[in-house]
Amino acid sequence: MNIIDITQPLFSCVVFPGDPAPSFERVRTIGGGDSYNLTNISLCVHNGTHIDAPRHFIADGSGVADIPLSVFHGKCAVKEWDGVIPENCERLLIKGSHELSAEDARLLINAGVKLIGVESQSVGPSGAPLEVHTLLLGAGIVPLEGLVLSRVASGEYTLSAFPLNLGSDCDGSPVRAVLIEN
Repeated sequence: MNIIDITQPLFSCVVFPGDPAPSFERVRTIGGGDSYNLTNISLCVHNGTHIDAPRHFIADGSGVADIPLSVFHGKCAVKEWDGVIPENCERLLIKGSHELSAEDARLLINAGVKLIGVESQSVGPSGAPLEVHTLLLGAGIVPLEGLVLSRVASGEYTLSAFPLNLGSDCDGSPVRAVLIEN
């Protein structure tokens, strides 16, 4: 079995313009005389490789813990965007820097996709992400953003990209996303 990590390293990740960058602080160190190492982290739930919950763009939308875990694990297709969605594709990861349009979002909705992954920090256009996010999240499609797919060949894989259990009030979550070659 070959497992491919498609997650950005958190503390050197690309950050969406205006979002706070993740940081860490060594609270205790063995080298500093403590009996253990302890690190404190600070991050935005939309840093690095992450998912968006409906609450991110929909005021009364569901939070991270309300999304069925089955969405985050299973068969997926990895490909460059050409407007064609493979038949019976529930999870689609798009290689490259393509920004989805509202028309693209409607295609995904009509095809029954449950999760759409992209390499950029936003599934929609960086200058106007609201419409695409609202369409996808309103239809129950989970955006998985900030993937690293440059070393991954197009094809079918098993995706595992579980969010942290941050509760129903949280609008997103970091994930550790991996592909398993079938």
